[in-house]
This record gives sequence, structure tokens and C-alpha cells, in this order.
Amino acid sequence: MKGAAGLFLLVALSFATPTHATFQQLTQQLRQQQQNGVNPIEKVIEMISDLQQKVIGEGEAAQKVYNEFAEWCEEQSKNFGFDIKTAKSEIEELKATIEDSSATIAEEEEKIGELTSTISTDEADLKAATAIREKEQGIFAAQEKELMEAVDILSRAVGILERELGAGASLAQMQHSMPGVLDSLKGIINAAKINNVDTSKLSALLQTQHQEKNAEVEDEDDFLVGAPDPAVFKSNAGGIVETINSMLTDAKTELEEARKKEVNNKHNYELMKLELEDAIKFANKQLDKAKKTKAEAAEVKSVAEGDLAVTSKDLAEMTAQLATIHHDCMTKAEEFEIGMQERGAELKALAEAKKIIVEMTGGAAGQTYDLQQTGTAFLQVAASSSSEAHIANANQEAVKFIRNLAYKLHSPSLTQLAQRVQAAARYAARYGTRAGDDPFAKVKGLIKDMIAKLLKEAEAEASHKAYCDEEMAETKAKKEDLSDEIEKLTAKIDKWSAESKKLKEEVATLQKELADLEKSQAEMDKIRGEENAEYKTNKEEMEQGLEGIKLALKVLREYYGGGGGAQGAGGGIISMLEVIESDFTKGLEDIITTEETAAAEYEKQTQENDIAKTTKTQDVKYKTKEAKSLDTSIAEATADRGGLETELTAVLDYYESVKKQCIAKPESYEERKKRREAEIAGLKEALEILSGAAVFLQNGQVALRGVPALRGVKSHL
Repeated sequence: MKGAAGLFLLVALSFATPTHATFQQLTQQLRQQQQNGVNPIEKVIEMISDLQQKVIGEGEAAQKVYNEFAEWCEEQSKNFGFDIKTAKSEIEELKATIEDSSATIAEEEEKIGELTSTISTDEADLKAATAIREKEQGIFAAQEKELMEAVDILSRAVGILERELGAGASLAQMQHSMPGVLDSLKGIINAAKINNVDTSKLSALLQTQHQEKNAEVEDEDDFLVGAPDPAVFKSNAGGIVETINSMLTDAKTELEEARKKEVNNKHNYELMKLELEDAIKFANKQLDKAKKTKAEAAEVKSVAEGDLAVTSKDLAEMTAQLATIHHDCMTKAEEFEIGMQERGAELKALAEAKKIIVEMTGGAAGQTYDLQQTGTAFLQVAASSSSEAHIANANQEAVKFIRNLAYKLHSPSLTQLAQRVQAAARYAARYGTRAGDDPFAKVKGLIKDMIAKLLKEAEAEASHKAYCDEEMAETKAKKEDLSDEIEKLTAKIDKWSAESKKLKEEVATLQKELADLEKSQAEMDKIRGEENAEYKTNKEEMEQGLEGIKLALKVLREYYGGGGGAQGAGGGIISMLEVIESDFTKGLEDIITTEETAAAEYEKQTQENDIAKTTKTQDVKYKTKEAKSLDTSIAEATADRGGLETELTAVLDYYESVKKQCIAKPESYEERKKRREAEIAGLKEALEILSGAAVFLQNGQVALRGVPALRGVKSHL
């Protein structure tokens, strides 16, 4: 029986022990307890209980370490997840910026090409117009010179003829008094290339006169005797004067028309030149602006591409780190789960082994270890009055010991045990025990049952304590994490909302400024058009008036310069005309200067308005886009916060239920554990004392003075 019980115990312990070293240790302790005469079964139960507490303690420590590691994993996962989300959002924004910059560069390159072509065309047109103008000016200068010389010659010819004919001189006399006058007139006619009809007519008249003169020379006698018929000379002379006056008028008319044509050509050229120069100037400004915009877009694109490369690299690294952390955390979680399963299996095996030992080895242990240690036979000790008194005294001392322990520890269960032990002691005292039986078996059985019950309660409470600690810690950490996340999201939402509101206000202000700018530009365009139209009308009138004054002065100066007429009145008129010419010239210059200044100011203001319009339009575009992006982020964050708040509500509800399970008890787990350990230790001490007393009785040793204070049993024989 002893060998079977030992084998069963070793098999049970093999399930309870996780390692071979622990098994060897328990086996060695078991053998040593046998050699020392102590009940090995009780010692094994004690060792199993101690091992259970050790495994539970290791589990609690491992649980604490794992909770901290799991919290770190969750925190790292959240941080990397948020960083990855932020990086992805930044990448999308950078890609959008690069796309916008590329579109801007392409648009500005197309604009640069168009402006370059326009500038080249306008410069070529200006160059061609300038060449044509220079050619026209040269032709006009030559024509004006010829016509002015012809007018001067014809005017002098008419003056000579009128003066001579007015004195009564005939052409023949003019020929004699002014040798070569007719030849001079003919030369004048040839020099003044005015009108072919008038020239032919005048040449015919001069030719007739020349023939008559030759006839007169041939008939000198007739010439000497008397002059030819005056009517003939008068008719011929009148025809010549009339023809020369007609030619003079035609020459003046042609000169005036040539000058008008020159004025118109000059005006048209200057207008075209001004328009082309303004167009070239404006196109160059637009070209510089387009080049600047292109350079800025290229710089923005370059910076965005650099940021995109860095952010993409960071995203890849963060994704890899997150995957590594996830793998490590999953590995640790699996290891922890395996460890917990192993500890659970170990505790289960220990509990099962202890239960088997307690339930199935009582009889064998009593037969094996409650006898004398000589190994031959049980020593039958006859009951005597002294031994019965000793048994009764020992039982009463046990009851007293348990009661004192119950009072000291405030333990209702020990109080009940004391009552049951007292009842068992009374039964033993009244009816006695069989020879060879343990007189304290009943009491010891009650104490052992109480120890087993306390150990079972300790095991159950330890498991519940581990569950409570884990759930409370995880739930509290989850609650704090959710509260922190909600607080962070709320701060972000408030910040983004303020920024979005500010951007929308700025966009509204910019749009109002753009509308005011459009209205102002339209008013400027209208005023500039009216000013330019008025300038053209006024300039044309001033140029025409100035040209008239100059022609009048020329005529009067030529007439009064010869000494004829009323010199005083003529001189006064010429002086007045000169003042008027000066006023007209100054007025024309003022008109042109005013127009150029107004045009320059208009161009400058228009350019500034274009720049401001472009800048404000871009600001509206970017700020509107940024505000939309912020609104999207706000919506996403609000949705996330709503989900977190829902989750937090569930966590708080669960936290309250866990607190009711784990905190509602008036006595803490540590206090209960300490009290229970004291109860078990006291009961074990009582068992040891009773076992010692039983050994003394079985060896025939009776204490003469009782068992003092149950602190040991000594022989006084």
C-alpha cells in the first residue's frame, strides 16, 4: 500500500510540475520528510500549496509586465498610425501642389511663347512703319522744297509783270529795259514743274511773244517808227499773268495738300508708333510677369518634389517600423498566452494532485506514518485514564488555539471550525477510539478540510484578483487613452475650425476687393477712352490751327517783307499771329504731354491692377482649397471623435461593472490574502502539534502535566 500511494503521488506531481528539476526537488523533500519522521503527505500538500502561490505570483508579475508591454504596443501603434495618416495626407497635398505647379508652368510657357511672338511681330511692324515713314518724310521734304521754290519764283514773276505792266510798259519795252526777262520767265516755267497744261499754255504764250519779237526785230523800222498795237501786247501780257497766277494758285494748293498729307502721315505714324510701343511695353511686362510666375511655380514644384521624396521615405520607414512593432507585439502576446496557458495547466495539475492526495491517501498515510517508526508493528497502547485525560486536554487546547486564532484574525470560518472541533473532541472523549487509531484523527480531519477549503478559496480569489487587476488596468488605460484622443481631436477640430473660418473671411474680403478692382478698372477704362478720344479731337484741331497760323504768317511775311502795304498794321498782325502760334504750339505740347502722362498713369495703374488681380485670384484659389481641406479634416476628425466617444461610453459602462465586481468588497484582496495565510499557517501549526501529541501517545508516553500552550509535546517521565 505504501508503494502504491507513493507511485500515485509521484504521477500526480509529474502533472503538477512544469520542469524535471522541480520534480526532483519535490521527490528529495518527500524522502527527507520521511527520514525526519514528519508526515510526508502533509508536507507535500504544504509544498504544493506553496508552489501554487509561487506560480500565481509569477503569473501576476508576468501579467503586470505584459500589461505594460501591451500598453506600449498600443501607444506605439496609435502614434505610428497617426503619423502614417498625416504623412499620406501630406503626400496627397504635395502631389496636388506639384500637379498645380506643372499646370502653371505649362500655362506660363504657352503664354511666354505667345507674348514673344507678339513682341517680335510688333517690333517688326514698328521697324517697317518707321522705314516707310522715313521714306515718306524724305519724299515730302523734296516735294515741299520744290513747291516752295516754285511758289516763290512764280510770286516774284507775277510781281514783276504786274509792276511793269502797271507802269504802262510793253513786253517789247520790258525786253529792252530788262534784257532776258522773257527768257527768265521761260526758265521759271520750266523750273516750276506744276501743271503740264498750264506750263504748255504759258510756253505757247511766250513762244508767240518771242515770234512777234523776232518779227519786230526784222522790221526795225516799224518798231522804231511806233509800237505795235497796244491791244495785242495787253492781250498777250494778260494771258501770261493769268497763267502764272493760275500756276501759283495750283502750286500753293499742291503745297498745302502735300503738307496736310504729311501731317496726316506723321499723325498716323505717331499714333501707330505709340500703339505699337505701348503694346510692346505691355507685352514685355506681361512676359516678365509670366517668366516670374513660371520661375516661382518651378521653385514651388522643386520644393514640393523634395518634400515629397522625404515624406515618402519617412512613410516607408514608419510603415516598416509599424509592421516590425506589430510583429514583435504579436510574438510577445503569443508567448505571454502560451506562458499563461502553461501556468494555468500547472495550477490545474497541482490542484488536481492536491485534491487526489487529500481525498485518497488519508487511510494509507494513517497506516504508514501514524505508526511507530521502527517498522515492525504498531504499538498498541491501552487507554488509560491518564491518556484519555491527555487526549481530552489536547483536544481542548486545540479548540482553544483555534478560537484564539479566530478571535485574533476576526475569522468567522475559524470560529465555526472551533465549534466543530469542540464537538468532535466531545465525541472522542465520550466514546473513545479504537486501539491503534489516532485519537486526534477527527480533529485533524476537520482542520485539514478547513486548510483545503482555505487553499481553494485562496486559489479562486487569486485568479479573480488577477482578472480584476488586468481588467481594471486595461479598462482604465483604455479610458485614459480614449479621453486623451478625444481631447486631442477636440483641440485639432477647434484649431482647424478657427483656421477655416479665418480663411473663409479672408476669401470673402479678397472677393470683395476683386469686385471693387474690376469696377475701378472698368471706370478707368471708360475715362481713359473718353480722354483719348478728346485728345485726338483736340490735337487734330490744334495741329490744323497751328498749320493755318504758320501758313498765314508765311504769306504775310512774304508780302510785308517786300516793303509794300501798310507796314504798321501788317507788322501788328504778324506779331499777334506769332503770339498765337506760340500759344498754339504750347497748347499742342501741353495736350500731348497731358495725354502721354495720362496714358502712362493708366498703363501703370492697369498693370498694378492686373498684378493685384492675379495675386488676389491665386490667394482666393489657394485659401479656398485650404479651407475645403480643413473642412474635410474637421469632418473626418468629428466622425473619429464621435466613434471614440461612443467607444468611451461603452468602456465607462464596462469599467463601472468591473468596479462593482472588484472594488465593492469591504476588505481588500491583500488583507484577505494576509488573513487567509495566517489562518492556514495557524491551522498547520495546530496539525503539527496534534500530530506530535499523537506520536507521543502511540509510543506510550503520557504527559503528566498536559500539553502546555500546544507549543510542543515533551515527555516528563
